[in-house]
Order: sequence, then structure tokens, then C-alpha cells
Amino acid sequence: MQEPELHDLSDDADYAASQQHGSASMMRSDSGKHSSSSEHDGAEVVYLKDNVTIHPTQFASERISGRLRLIKQGSSLFMTWIPYKGQNSNARLTERDRNLYTIRAVPLTEVRSIRRHTPALGWQYIIVVLSTGLAFPPLYFYNGGVKEFLATIKQHVFIVRSADDANVFLVNDFQNPLQRTLSSLELPRALSVASGQSTSVSVGETSSDENQERTSGDVYEGSISSSQYNERQRQRVHDPARDLSIQVLEKFSLVTKFARETTSQLFRDNHSNGYGAIERRSNNLSPIDYPQKASNDSNKVPDKSPVPPDSLEFDKVSLVWGKPRQAPLGSDEWKTFLDYEGRIMDSEALRKRIFYGGVEHELRKEVWPFLLGYHAYDSTEAEREYLRAFKKSEFETIKKQWQSISPEQAKRFTKFRERKGLIEKDVVRTDRSLSFYDGDDNPNVNLLRDILLTYSFYNFDLGYCQGMSDLLSPILFVMEDESDTFWCFVSLMERLGPNFNRDQNGMHSQLFAITKLVELLDIPLHNHFTQRDCLNYFFCFRWVLIQFKREFEFDKTMRLWEVLWAHYPSEHLHLYVCVAILKRHRSKIIGEQMDFDTLLKFINELSGHIDLDAVVRDAEALCICAGENGAACIPPGTPPSLPVDDYGLLLYPQQELDDVL
Repeated sequence: MQEPELHDLSDDADYAASQQHGSASMMRSDSGKHSSSSEHDGAEVVYLKDNVTIHPTQFASERISGRLRLIKQGSSLFMTWIPYKGQNSNARLTERDRNLYTIRAVPLTEVRSIRRHTPALGWQYIIVVLSTGLAFPPLYFYNGGVKEFLATIKQHVFIVRSADDANVFLVNDFQNPLQRTLSSLELPRALSVASGQSTSVSVGETSSDENQERTSGDVYEGSISSSQYNERQRQRVHDPARDLSIQVLEKFSLVTKFARETTSQLFRDNHSNGYGAIERRSNNLSPIDYPQKASNDSNKVPDKSPVPPDSLEFDKVSLVWGKPRQAPLGSDEWKTFLDYEGRIMDSEALRKRIFYGGVEHELRKEVWPFLLGYHAYDSTEAEREYLRAFKKSEFETIKKQWQSISPEQAKRFTKFRERKGLIEKDVVRTDRSLSFYDGDDNPNVNLLRDILLTYSFYNFDLGYCQGMSDLLSPILFVMEDESDTFWCFVSLMERLGPNFNRDQNGMHSQLFAITKLVELLDIPLHNHFTQRDCLNYFFCFRWVLIQFKREFEFDKTMRLWEVLWAHYPSEHLHLYVCVAILKRHRSKIIGEQMDFDTLLKFINELSGHIDLDAVVRDAEALCICAGENGAACIPPGTPPSLPVDDYGLLLYPQQELDDVL
């Protein structure tokens, strides 16, 4: 049955039934019932649920459980999630780590949407997306309660189902038609100005012992302070530097698969690489990926604050950081690594050599399959030729699966049509500044499309996600052969696939690792991010998602990738590259007291202006300085690790087919 254009929650029988119980029944927790009318300084807890859990990593021992609440004060509704203190587990996460995930007094006016997930097996969970485009980690409801949560919200704010997805609920508590119209334009800062200062609260809560949480009769342990929250809102609203371009840039930091529709703004209008970034600016192309520098009049540099010294003397010329870069690996030197049957005799020495110099372009076609894991280092030339022939036949078989779909079948195959349409839109905007992909009816663009469509049938669970075309483009540029390109891309996606999972555990674990590495390697910078509410590190999201593809020219991107693929001195060197870039700009970041919005804009404007060789040297030195402590900051299984079991099957979680775009 076709659904109406707008789906109010009252149309759902489950939600209608849940509302019959009233708000009192929504206050149940595992330890018993709590009153729904408890008040403290005018605040009322209208929903409470225990054992709502965040999964920072794939390990059960590191899950963080807490209490989810909806608090009403006046006409405003706020959401909080506070982790329990003193959980009896073997979790490696410290109390400070748990505080990173604490959600304190988020007004529903700042929430754009809530997505409900009800898998056939496993726990229900929700993903809350803010009006800025940021998303909180998934909240898992071990003991049910999602429909009561949504029904409670419906009682206090305007909420409707999305016409595009019945599991997405759009939140909007603006009361007059003008403000609702502004809301539909997705201009959150404009809304703040238009709607004025609404009554709002800041809930200051501290984690308490889990047993105490479950037995306490007082459901409201925190304090309400409207002045603190209003002061933060005034600072944000009246900052002239936060223009509408900031709102677009913030969409880079989406961390859910559901938010791919919004994340498309990251890839839309300009799928060209950083190569030729200057000419794109001069041609007034998309400001999303490469925004113009703000004028001096509209973006004055604030008075600089004192910058604490770097304990590692990062900017001191007298201190040598990393070994100097070498010339790229050439054909003659390459042959010295091979025995008479074509085996690589010392793979570690080869990877080390590539790390320090990269590979000559003419040789990449032969070397990249080793770095990506398509060819084994100890394979002979004859074995590799046999493998290529076998894999070519397998590739053709998979490709024929979608090529054989008739137009009549396609009419009844929604997922195929959606994926095909999305791929066709993306490939025509990917690296078109390169002559290899330039021009109408370019056969290489068609190859990009065919390979991505074939991959969506090879890995039907993951399918196609925006950003994959960015990762595939350089591989096709180097390999030139369709089958070889496909299997090299498959190998790369086995490492980076978790980046595109709907639950975003792969991205969360990498951003969490960057947080810990900065804390380890630069305490003053970490303290600045803490004070400025930047500990989610979402400003590094694009770097991590597509491996710095938009930050460097095309040739430099290929050089960086082969350096990262060498897995020397660490398979997670890309995380140290992130830290190295941040440390190179620490004086400006700290001195100008950048908050999240300003920092996100600044980071985006670094595209095309990063010294690759210097950053790689710095990353190597930081990795060596961090040593085992640095390795301990990175959760096991963090991409680009290849998490495989004894049977070679991918272990990273997949989505349900029905939820894949």
C-alpha cells in the first residue's frame, strides 16, 4: 500500500497504542517505575529509560550503558543521556572516555530527525540527527522503549514521519508557519535568529554508581540553569563568522548511513578531486568542497590568546622530524626485490622503501595489487597470471548479473534502480578535471559506473555509498584494466568498508582514536578541543572517510595512498597524519580560540594547502614518539585493519538489505 505524503505518528497503530498508557507508563525502567511528574526548578522528567547503550567499538566489553531522559521545562523539551558510573565490566574505556559520549541537555529545537532501527535480530536503536547535520552515536534500547520514546516526543513537539522513509521521524517544534518554512530550508542559524531566544535549559549531571541510579527515588539529579544555555546560544547566534556556508560545511560531519542523503552535499556539485582546486575556485564552482576565504571585513581575526608550548617541539626547525623522503621506487630497483620466479623476497623492506619514496607512476600498475592485498607477496608471476585469469572470469559473471536485468525487471527492482541512479549521478562528477575522465561519453567514466554497479552486486549488503567513486577513481586511473581495478577495489573496501556502514562504528572508532592520540601527543591542544566542545573530532570526518582524497592534488593523493598502504610504521598511519596536520596548525587553532564551527571551516579551507612530504614526516615521527602508548589508543579492528575470521569472511557488520540505498 502506498503511504501518504506525510506520515503522522498517529497513523501508526503501535504508536497509537503506546499513547493510551500516558506518560506515566513511559517512565518505567528496569528497576521499577518512576513518577512522570517529578519537578525540579520547573523541570519535569517526562520520559526515563535505563540500560540505553552506546557501542563505541564492536566489542561487547566496551559498551557504555546509561540513562536516557526527556526533560520538559516550560514549552521546551530536552534530551539527556548520562552513562552509568562504575560499570562492572572489563571495558578499557576510562571515566573520561565515557564522558566523551555524554549527551547533556540537547533541546529538541536543535534536532532535525530521529531514525528508528528495528532489525530482525538484535536490539532496536535510534540515531538522533541535529539540525547542523551532526549525529549522535546510535542509542541501543536493550529492553525496548523506542516507541514510547517517540510517542513522548510527539506529545510535546511537532513530529511527522518522512515521506521518503517510514522509519525517519522529522522533528520541528516551531509554532508559526513562517518558522516552519524557514525550518524546511534547513537553515538552523537563520531559525535561531528568527525565533529569538526561547526558554531553554542546561542540565548539569554527573555520572553516579549504577546501583544508585537504579534505586534512587529521585529521578532528577541534575540542576537547571537557563542562563548558561542562553549565553551559549547568544554567542552562537550573534557570531558573524557563522554564515550559511558554515551550515553546509557542517554536513561533512554526518556519521550515520541514514544521513547519506544529507552527506551528498559533501560530494554533490563537485566530484572533482583537489587536483585543480585553484582553477575550480577561479571558475566559481561548488563552494561546498572548496569554500572561498572569508573577507577581512566579515571574518576578523580575533585577538590571539597565549599558545602553550608543544612538549614535542613540533615546530622547532632544530628538531629533525622523520627521515627525509626519497626518490620514487623505479623499475630497476623493483626487480631487485623479486626472485627468479617473481616472488617478493623481503616484503617488509619493500613496504619500507615505498613508505619513504612512493612508486613511479609507470610501476604502480604492478605494485599496487601487492599493497592492496590482491596479490600475495610470496606469489610467483605464474600464479598471479592464473589468478588474474580466474578473477576476470568471476568478475564477468558478477557483472552479467546486473547487465541481464531487463527494463521490465528494473521497474520492479527498486534497490537496483536507486543504486544505479546514484552511481550514474556520482561518476559524472568524479575527477572530471583529469583528462582521463574528461569529456562527454568518456569510456573511463562508463568503466567507473560499471565497476561500482558490479561491486554493489558483489557486496549486496553494503551496496554503493557516496564516496566510493572517490576511492575507485585513482585505482582505475592506475590499473586501466576493468577486472584488475575491480578486485583491487574489493581489497581496498575490505579494509575501508566499515567507514560506510550504517552504524558508523568504523568512523566512530577512528575519530575516537584521533581523540586519544591528540590527548597523548599534545595535551594543550586536547584541552582546547575539550573547552570548545570539539572532542567529537567530526572536523576530521572527510579526511578519514575518503583518505584525504579532497585535501591534495590527484598525483599527491596517489602518493599518499601508497604510503598509507605500505602499513609502515603503522597500519593506522592515517590517524597520525590527522594529528600531524592539526599540530602543524595548533598555534592558529589555539591562538584564535577556534570553536567547532570556525575550526570546521578552517579545516575545510586547508584543502590544496597541505605540505604532503612534511605531514608524512611528522606523522612518522609522532607514531614513533607515541610507541606502544599510541597503539593502545587505537581500538582493535579499527580500519584500515582487515578484520577476518579463519574462513576469510568479513566480520564488520552489514546492514539489512532493505535499508541499503
